[in-house]
Amino acid sequence: MASLQQNEEHVVFGLDIGTRNVMGTVGYMKDGKFVVIAQNVQTHSTRAMLDGQIHDIGKVGATIKVVKEHLEADTDINLTDVCIAAAGRVLRTVKTSFEYEYPDNHEITDEDIYNLNSKAVEQAYADFLKDDSSQMKFYLVGYSVMHYYLDDYQIANLEGHNAGKVGVELIATFLPDDCVDGLYKACERAGLQVANLTLEPIAAMMVAIPDRFRMLNLALIDVGAGTSDICITDDGTITAYGMLPIAGDHITEAIAHHCLVDFNTADNIKIQASKQEKVEYIDIMGLNKVITAKDLAKVIKPLVDDMAEKAAKQILALNGDKPVSAVFVVGGGGCVPGYTQAIARNLQLPEERVALRGEEVMKDIMFLTENDIERNSLMVTPLGICISYYEECNNFIFVSFNGQQTKIYDNGKLAIVDAAMQAEFPNEDLFPKRGTELKYFVNGEERGSRGDFGESAIITLNGKSADIHSKIRANDIIEVKGSTAGAPGRADIENIPEFKKKFNVNVNGKNVEASRFATVNGEPQTRFYNIQQGDDVKVLDYDTAAQIAQLLDIELTPETVIVVNNEIATPDTPVYENFKVEFKAQEDAVMEYYKDYPEAEEESEEPKSEYDKLPDPDPEDVYDENAEPEPIKNVLARDLHIIVNNDPITLHGKSSYIFVDIFDAIDFDLSKPNGRMIVTTLNGSTPDYMQPIGEGDRIEVYWQESK
Repeated sequence: MASLQQNEEHVVFGLDIGTRNVMGTVGYMKDGKFVVIAQNVQTHSTRAMLDGQIHDIGKVGATIKVVKEHLEADTDINLTDVCIAAAGRVLRTVKTSFEYEYPDNHEITDEDIYNLNSKAVEQAYADFLKDDSSQMKFYLVGYSVMHYYLDDYQIANLEGHNAGKVGVELIATFLPDDCVDGLYKACERAGLQVANLTLEPIAAMMVAIPDRFRMLNLALIDVGAGTSDICITDDGTITAYGMLPIAGDHITEAIAHHCLVDFNTADNIKIQASKQEKVEYIDIMGLNKVITAKDLAKVIKPLVDDMAEKAAKQILALNGDKPVSAVFVVGGGGCVPGYTQAIARNLQLPEERVALRGEEVMKDIMFLTENDIERNSLMVTPLGICISYYEECNNFIFVSFNGQQTKIYDNGKLAIVDAAMQAEFPNEDLFPKRGTELKYFVNGEERGSRGDFGESAIITLNGKSADIHSKIRANDIIEVKGSTAGAPGRADIENIPEFKKKFNVNVNGKNVEASRFATVNGEPQTRFYNIQQGDDVKVLDYDTAAQIAQLLDIELTPETVIVVNNEIATPDTPVYENFKVEFKAQEDAVMEYYKDYPEAEEESEEPKSEYDKLPDPDPEDVYDENAEPEPIKNVLARDLHIIVNNDPITLHGKSSYIFVDIFDAIDFDLSKPNGRMIVTTLNGSTPDYMQPIGEGDRIEVYWQESK
């Protein structure tokens, strides 16, 4: 602000652009005291502002220009730069909660907490936008954590704890871009450049609560005309902001109704009653009336109590459901009788800990000019706007984020994560991402395998390595290369718990541990199979003879004879718990057979096939002329396990099976009633009755009404 300097004094020009008035202050800081050299107040000629929001930029700019010209005349200084404040009533405060559940027990780090808070702020913003139809851009001014939760239990600090689920409840405060732009443009219409912008609650705090007291947990209530603005301090900083749409005008309206006067007369009655015992006025009937301050206090008491109760509840909410140590009140609306006492009652504080702040907090302010502006609680915010300039914070700054100029509200503790949020950089791209989760089914139950974590975001600040917590200032250059996703989730058949359950089998005279038999999407698979997305895995309670051989590194050749429980078997024959399995060379099998049946050796010629080695059946065992000889039946027969209408079924006695064979094993009437039709499916498709069926197939058979 070099253009405001004169006679080696650093001069600051502050404007309090209010709903009814614009107040300008010119002064400078010297030896720790702010020196006021000139002040001027102008009333808006029309309702160009409503509830702190500029509705007519041109008219507000014209009023600002009048204030500027008066001050330039009084000080003989060419004013070009100005400090302003956004009204607390335009702040948007949203309360929200957010939960996150970790897949495994997880030790909470500081970065996890930051991520949790950021997600909650994003949700608060999304919740706000659902109810906002203005299409305006909003800036995050700040947020205050009310509660943290560890596995659904409230906790003071999450860091270091092991948790399955964490949660946060917080209040986030946003400032509309339209409000900021309106203030900037109105000042430009008056030939002024904005040197600093703060929030009115912060400006009031500059005067009402000096910096040395902000280590305490305090609340400030600025009771204006349309709203009551609240901010909370703790640990040396402002932790939360709030706004209530109830303030001085509500009391004025009640007085107007009671006294039968217009709004301006009622407002004058309210002001005079705070200074004297009786107030004279003329009502709408033209009658002279008198009301005492005590009678007026009775009229407005219900409204005052309501205002105080709502303010106390807001303070508790902003402060984590606990009372503050003390409350300071500024603004004209807070001067009404009984307000500070009602605040004390609702917060269960001694009355002396809730105080109206006015001239008594201006000990470090010197006035070099005499004017008719009263030095009361109404002057706290205008003076604070000037003083906030010297704090070198609470302003909008510009940073470069991935090559894009980004405007961000500087609350004095900005970090890269704040710039990322304002630039709408995806929060998930700041933190390592897991690879895609693998989802599949085992025996009808859904299973999942989470992916690995990827690499964190690569962040540089002004060309040097940084992280999301690195502090930033105006004109910083921030580059962020988004985090990466890790490898997708994976699982093999051999890692499925059901598959790992071993069972004992006797193989060639030795007991061995065998694995279960698994199919994937109806097809047999080995333990090495890599499960794919959506696979349907079934782990049965047996293994096959072929897999038993593979387990023991036994090579099956066309000459290998497989015997299960003393019967000739095939590679697909199921082998259950405690079954006996033998793998023999064809020659050895023949020798053993003739050892058991010596008469067959005398009668036989050189066998030409496996089946020729076996004796003819005993005539007594032949039940009909079409029956196969028993030895051939033993060679071919195997059990087949299938699912029919969701029930397990075992087919016996054949070496291979076709669809129609199921009707020998289920209770189903094949006669066709009039008007009905039979429906059959094989693994979800329509089969032919002669179609082969295999191990683990799923079959449906039912009657359906014909169309």
